Amino acid sequence: MNDPQAVPPRIEPELPPSSDPLGEVLQLLRLTGVLYCNAELTDPWGIELPRLPGVMNVEVVTSGHCWIELEGKAPVFMPEGSLVLIPRGNRHILRGKPGDKATPLEEVPVERVGDRFENMCFGGGGRLTQVTYYGVRFDPYLAERLIRLLPDMLHLRTQVNDGSWLQSTIRFIAQEARQRMPGSETVITRLADILVIQAIRTWIESVREEERGWIAALHDRHIGKAMSLMHRQPEREWRVETLARAVGMSRSGFSARFTAIVGEPVLQYLTALRMQLAHRELRETSDTLAKIAERVGYQSEPAFNRAFRRVVGMPPGAVRKLHAQH
Repeated sequence: MNDPQAVPPRIEPELPPSSDPLGEVLQLLRLTGVLYCNAELTDPWGIELPRLPGVMNVEVVTSGHCWIELEGKAPVFMPEGSLVLIPRGNRHILRGKPGDKATPLEEVPVERVGDRFENMCFGGGGRLTQVTYYGVRFDPYLAERLIRLLPDMLHLRTQVNDGSWLQSTIRFIAQEARQRMPGSETVITRLADILVIQAIRTWIESVREEERGWIAALHDRHIGKAMSLMHRQPEREWRVETLARAVGMSRSGFSARFTAIVGEPVLQYLTALRMQLAHRELRETSDTLAKIAERVGYQSEPAFNRAFRRVVGMPPGAVRKLHAQH
């Protein structure tokens, strides 16, 4: 049975199913803000970056080479052209070569060239390595399902000056950081989005389907279509039978397949999606709770409040207050 407090069905034009349900899910990352650092590092050198919850670290070796080491894991070689994504902001160390002493990041001198831009020159004067660093914030609640699936580190390699998307994006970001024109922070954040999303897409393409978790459902002909319908119109009074009919399956077959692939029942997934979207609205708008409730499928504000508290663990007003304080 569907949520009894959901908004009654309305006569609306049908939207065609999305051809890119994964893209719709990636939008939930909602990356915001970025710290950009251009580092010139000379041997011997090492930098210890602290754990930063709610921050994705993106590091690109634009010249030279170095090593990266996550806590409890073997060092990984990063040749020129490497991009590394640390999805959960884990503590890690960059070194010119294994064994170089690592200095905590907060003790490394930097030149501030803006609120979010800085240059770093550090090391013993030997071989030069240049690393571009981005620290990108994301909403842990919105991104939790996706971030939980990713490994501790994603590593991409390209050839420098090969005209690839990576090198072109890096050059554009560096240009924006140097010029610091109005809107530069927004431009750099959007370009950092590209780096993050491309790293995630590359990982998805490289792993076995059984390792993709619920992402595999997005590529399923029937389940992916149903997920896309819910993502695009969360305010509709979706029922298991209407979704099953929309994707050409029986109710029982669709329900069983959805739970098996996604890992939770259809309506539980729908409620979680609605609360994700409401969470974003609370943070990014000043709209009333009643308006937000209606946009995510609830005709009653008290019913919305109860559902939100049950799923998120706190009332919607508390989320808005915490965000305002932050």
